[in-house]
Amino acid sequence: MSQDGLVRRSLAALVPYEPGKPVEEVQRELGLAHVVKLASNEGPLGPGELNRYPDGGAWELRAALAAHHGVRFEQVAIGAGADGVIDCLSQAVLEPGDEVVCGWPSFPSYVIYAAKLGAVAVKVPLRGYRYDLRALLDAVTPRTKLVYLCVPNNPTGTMNTRAELDAYFADVPAHVLTVVDQAYFEYIDDPDYPDAIAEHFAAGRRVLVARTFSKIYGLAGLRVGYAVAPADVVTAIGKVRRAFDLTTQAQTAALASIGDARELERRRSQNRTGREELKRILRNHGLEPVGPAVANFIFADARGDAQRIFDALLREGVIVRPLAGFGAPEAIRVTVGTPEEHAFLDAALGRITAAAGAS
Repeated sequence: MSQDGLVRRSLAALVPYEPGKPVEEVQRELGLAHVVKLASNEGPLGPGELNRYPDGGAWELRAALAAHHGVRFEQVAIGAGADGVIDCLSQAVLEPGDEVVCGWPSFPSYVIYAAKLGAVAVKVPLRGYRYDLRALLDAVTPRTKLVYLCVPNNPTGTMNTRAELDAYFADVPAHVLTVVDQAYFEYIDDPDYPDAIAEHFAAGRRVLVARTFSKIYGLAGLRVGYAVAPADVVTAIGKVRRAFDLTTQAQTAALASIGDARELERRRSQNRTGREELKRILRNHGLEPVGPAVANFIFADARGDAQRIFDALLREGVIVRPLAGFGAPEAIRVTVGTPEEHAFLDAALGRITAAAGAS
């Protein structure tokens, strides 16, 4: 158990499953040119190296992420998407009756994973579609283990500023682990948007910062997420994480994606243009985007007609996200797509509007 009582007592004596050593690890540790692996009951035949289990510790990826962010290897946790990291964190720290605090509407996994473990999710209403950090602090009790800050918030697409996070961290009680979910970090170019790893983790705050390769990096189908966190929290996450939840292909693709600043800027610029186009289309058809939106999606107020619009668009071949499960049944969330996809949406909304007017 961690010294501050954050981690579940039942994990104290747990020894996690130790997978067989990957060939690459033995070569790295012992300097051997030729290694034969006969440890893990893998089939000896396969396409390429896919007959071998992936590196359960994701050594190369974690080392690259540690170097990229200027932190220690022991401070990097990995998981099947940022959502996978949040799932494992919940398993590692939450006991029945513990509390988590989050804004609402927001990412449902914060609430779902708490409920699975018998913990209580305290949902604090947004203020102006943004996380109300002062109200979150007011909701903290001695039972609170985790406070989630979704920055930018999913599904509203709005962010909190650097000054707001600084004020929050100045006042958050010491027994709380703050989770700053920055899944959309790379999309944002607002100078007031904080980098919670460089600004808060590096300053010694008790914080876990979650990031992902699913969004701007385009690897959603491979499910690679990670977090920078205190070493004791990373160790606890490692105890509950499934050993092989990051495939070899996922690790390789994520590793190859790190550090391409030029490509990230190209995608960020393309998203910025597409986001403006998408807002214009939605407004033209009577939907009201909430803003300022800073990520790669738009939260649109459907004035109580969200499910009808979702169903009608689905029949036209356009899939958007109804938000009842996020706590916003009056709205839909629409992701920034390509110009061709936007044109298809525009035409579909036009047909729906025309049909509604004729009825």
